[in-house]
Amino acid sequence: MTLVLLIGGFLISFPITLLVVTIPSIADYFNSSVSIISWTITGPFLAFGVFGVAFGKAGDVWGHRRVFVGGLFLTGLFGLLSALSWSPLSLIVFRILSAACGSATGPSAMSFVNQMFEPNERIRPFGMWNFSCAIAPVFGVVFGAPLVEIVGWRVIFFVQGPLCMIAAGIAAKTLFETVKQPEVKFDLGGSCLLGAGSVLVLLAINRGSSWGWADPRISGLFITGSILITAFVFYEQRIDHPLAPLKWMSNSDIVLPIGTLGLLNFSYMGSFLIVAQLLSDGLGYSTQHVGWLVIARPFSYALLSPFGGKIAARIGNRSMGMLGASAIMLAAVPMGFVRGPGWDFLIVLGLGLTGVGLAIASPSHTAIMSFSAGNENIGIASALMQLSVHLGAVVGGAVMIAIQETTVGLGLMTSYGLALSSGAVVGASALLMASKIRQ
Repeated sequence: MTLVLLIGGFLISFPITLLVVTIPSIADYFNSSVSIISWTITGPFLAFGVFGVAFGKAGDVWGHRRVFVGGLFLTGLFGLLSALSWSPLSLIVFRILSAACGSATGPSAMSFVNQMFEPNERIRPFGMWNFSCAIAPVFGVVFGAPLVEIVGWRVIFFVQGPLCMIAAGIAAKTLFETVKQPEVKFDLGGSCLLGAGSVLVLLAINRGSSWGWADPRISGLFITGSILITAFVFYEQRIDHPLAPLKWMSNSDIVLPIGTLGLLNFSYMGSFLIVAQLLSDGLGYSTQHVGWLVIARPFSYALLSPFGGKIAARIGNRSMGMLGASAIMLAAVPMGFVRGPGWDFLIVLGLGLTGVGLAIASPSHTAIMSFSAGNENIGIASALMQLSVHLGAVVGGAVMIAIQETTVGLGLMTSYGLALSSGAVVGASALLMASKIRQ
């Protein structure tokens, strides 16, 4: 049963890195621009973080088995449609729909883990889940890149689509139904307000460096998104069955792990995006060269994830979180010293440290949060953590790109180093937050 969950996480995640390095060839195929085709990454990334909240609550109310199976099946269906895309717009739309459905699998998987394992046993399966999601992009680059070179980019989705649908059929036969809350009504209004508000704010952050932070469109997105999120808070205080229990706001064992992982992903994903630019634009490396270097991050993540439970048993979840935050904070140091070609080992070391740091911290913080949230609310709690992770990643990428662009006058490589230093500062903030967790 656990294997089914791991396969689901693997199939959702494996196209990510491969698609990143394939964007230029897709742009050429459609006679489009890289900036437009990059929305096949940006759009799904936003959708994955936002729609997971609604799916998490839906699983808590109606059962996570049907949510997991349905999400995996629809991911495959829209993956096949992505393979059949006839234009950049159709590819972007199908990718967003595929990711939105795929966002259902994470919260549901956490719910199954909560019900299959005792609290002191959960960190190991959480580590294995992270392992499956992290090793998948490595497999995508190692085994998928040669296929893409020979057959073309559509093979990515022709592989993912049928496998997701087959896995959904297996999951339907093997997974048990989780605890339901038939007396609780699904909070459609709250889901719409939070989803719409989050999308607008995330979109403003993501587009800020491209459109310019003074652009009226950015201000409009921020203001509208903030109004919707504020309306969500007031709305939740006035209904009988809110999307998330408001008492969680005062529960440090829920708020602090979610906040810490958001900060860690600022550094984790931000450094990944800025290093990819450093390698391609700053050092002039080929797409294949960049691809082989950047897999150091998911590879190190995957390598350490299975051992997180054993380490936590010795030093405790709180110490694990602090150790992971320290690794991510220090990762910016070697990467910031890169000044030209031939310094690849510093890139590998820095990206490897970010992977090690998140592999150590993520399962421990997830275990702390899951114990505090309880089985009946684990879906929405996991989805809120998923949203925090994606928010941190989007902000991290936007801030680092903005720093690099505004300081390029000091020297190209210096500007990349300054951008990476912001990851170290935020990593230090995550370390401080992790130190306040009680467990």
